[in-house]
Amino acid sequence: MTDIAGGKEATVVRALEEDIIFGRLPPGTRLVEDALLGRFPVTRHVVRQALVELERLGIVVRERNKGAAVRFLTPDEVRQIYEVRELLQRQAALAIPLPAPPALIGRLLDIEIELEGHVALGHLRGVHECNDRFHLTLFGACGNAYLVGSIEHYMRLSLPIRAKTLADPENLAVSRRHHRLMIELLKGRDNWALAQLCIDHLQPSKLDYLDRAEQESDAA
Repeated sequence: MTDIAGGKEATVVRALEEDIIFGRLPPGTRLVEDALLGRFPVTRHVVRQALVELERLGIVVRERNKGAAVRFLTPDEVRQIYEVRELLQRQAALAIPLPAPPALIGRLLDIEIELEGHVALGHLRGVHECNDRFHLTLFGACGNAYLVGSIEHYMRLSLPIRAKTLADPENLAVSRRHHRLMIELLKGRDNWALAQLCIDHLQPSKLDYLDRAEQESDAA
């Protein structure tokens, strides 16, 4: 019975996460339990556990007497999150032994081929998951599991910001060019060039979010 409930919870989490990261549930949207029960054939307990998991992932906030809502990030919060991401990813890139072993290069190339297939099919979820796997595989080569765990945590916090840019063909093309260049740099010995590229890679999603936030503020 526990496995069945766990499977239903995972289904709810996956569906809501996808709605959030691709903008179908905008920041600030209330996640009302009764509405979710109408959408998913599960118990209230399963819905509540799914919201707890989404809060753990950093994309939902729950407040006493207010319920749950899609997390809204202010421009200052976005800048602070990305400042930490830049510090962490720079350090990880600098710690990767170069030239990287052929096995790592092969794994990254395989992920890129899989990502290309998802792009061809217009499968945004697959693009998003391959993109995350690419970066965690890359940074995993630094050999510091705690550093990689911190990188993954801040990747989750920025999910609604960065995943949305993967749905834009132009931004996605830039991201994939960066991936290919990262792989080439792994074959050399210049950790500083690799680290700088990893920082540059973060900028489009951050700047896109901040630009949209500024436009909305001006419109208001």
